[in-house]
Amino acid sequence: MEGGFGFPLGGDPEDLIRGLREFAEQQAETVQESQREHFSTLTLNTAVQLTSAALERITPAGTSDEQAVALRDAMRVLFPEAVALVSAARQGFLR
Repeated sequence: MEGGFGFPLGGDPEDLIRGLREFAEQQAETVQESQREHFSTLTLNTAVQLTSAALERITPAGTSDEQAVALRDAMRVLFPEAVALVSAARQGFLR
């Protein structure tokens, strides 16, 4: 077996090492992608849960117009926070 140096798989050991290195790099990329997707999913779920929990705590009183104003005021505070979380999740999905 010329150039095989007695390796049972045959071939050049440098080619074998190069192939193993490429395989390891591909596996590392797969793990990183999986972790990014998991983080993104958790971040989206957190945004939904926090927004929902905050809205459930609001007990607007008064006329329907006054209640609408109270809910809009709450959303002015909640919406930017939810958008920030969704934006972070989106960044994770797009990488």
